[in-house]
Amino acid sequence: MSTTKDFSQAIEEIASKSITVAGNTNTLIIAFLLILGWAVSGIFLHFSGRWEGIIGTASSVITFMMVFLIQKSQNKHSLAIQLKLNELVAANERASNRLVNVEGMTEDELKIIEKYYTKLGEFAKKEDNLQQSHSIDELHEEHTIKKEMEQELTDAKKTNEK
Repeated sequence: MSTTKDFSQAIEEIASKSITVAGNTNTLIIAFLLILGWAVSGIFLHFSGRWEGIIGTASSVITFMMVFLIQKSQNKHSLAIQLKLNELVAANERASNRLVNVEGMTEDELKIIEKYYTKLGEFAKKEDNLQQSHSIDELHEEHTIKKEMEQELTDAKKTNEK
């Protein structure tokens, strides 16, 4: 178990350093100079198949690795942002706690919540005070947003479980 954890931690460190290096301005300049050097060398190598193969292979390998590095970076940043937002939602008394861990919901459930935020926005436009804040969980006597949404979410969960 310890070796797996050590290996995973080593991969994490390598990936983080690679992402930092790949996003550096100096790396962009070096890549540009390498491509320029490759293009100029084509003149002396008469633009041979081997010359083309070198850049084709190198660019394929680098692209393949960068796709995974970028995805890993995006996943990590997305998770960090979600955790920060979850903390803000959980800490705000008036916020709907149903949105904590919203990223774990299905697309259908997210569309239902989006629909009710649209309704909530329309409701807020009708208010006299533009500074008034509303939450989905806030009970409004003039409408039944919360009950409708909860029923749709229940129906969506039942449909997803089938």
